[in-house]
Amino acid sequence: MNRPACLRLGLAFVVALASAHLPAAPPTQRAVILATTTSTQDSGLLDELVPLFEKQTGYAVKTIAVGSGQAIAMGKRGEADVLLVHSPEAEKALVADGAGINRRIVMHNDFVLVGPAADPAGVAKHTAQESFQRIAHSKAIFLSRGDNSGTHAQELKIWKAAGIPLEGQSWYQQTGLGMGQTLAIAAEKKAYTLSDRGTYLALRKKLGLPILHEGDPSLRNVYHVIEVNPARFPKVNEPGARAFADFLVSKAVQQRIKEFGIALYGSPLFFPDAGTPDAGSQH
Repeated sequence: MNRPACLRLGLAFVVALASAHLPAAPPTQRAVILATTTSTQDSGLLDELVPLFEKQTGYAVKTIAVGSGQAIAMGKRGEADVLLVHSPEAEKALVADGAGINRRIVMHNDFVLVGPAADPAGVAKHTAQESFQRIAHSKAIFLSRGDNSGTHAQELKIWKAAGIPLEGQSWYQQTGLGMGQTLAIAAEKKAYTLSDRGTYLALRKKLGLPILHEGDPSLRNVYHVIEVNPARFPKVNEPGARAFADFLVSKAVQQRIKEFGIALYGSPLFFPDAGTPDAGSQH
């Protein structure tokens, strides 16, 4: 055997011997699959919270931002580990079915009715139900997300309470899109729409759509975190889901939620609720 070959063989032996004495690499933690509503994404809240969670815990988070209805459906099928959503009736049904566990209140904001500054339906200074009735009677364009989200569910409740049939109405149009995209289309069409306040404030400067109705008790918008039940879905990342849920309701993160948005928008986009009576879940 020539000298270069001997050297290569010896080097390989030394490397193998050294490797045998190295400690095994720690197992890679499974990513946490978070199914959530588009408002937490569009408002920028997750851009602040998720990197902090990843840094503190070592978990990576795969965020799937869809309507609350779609997020809850993912939980029902065991396709997510943890949910952050705002559709209380659907949430309670998920827990009652056994697919979700440990439902905890995280925060709230509210829904606002926005529309063209000219307000052709004259909704200002009226209740939410009266505002919707005026939109219907004037046949002003109303854009619905139409995506089974928490916002869509709340909107349909108001239409029902207002006694307005929607089927076949040309002025009632559904986008099938998230909140940010629906607001952009409403601005383009000079239409009315219902939005969560957080997403609206985050995009307000680009829209040219003022708030025309706010503050109605029926417009309270409450967010909960729910872990997907590992007893039903063994592949769920149980420790990761629990870690993320605990993170959201921790004092430090609740303080961050309280302060989020103030620097950029002059007011918070969400209000922390962890540990408080969950009165909002009844809406």
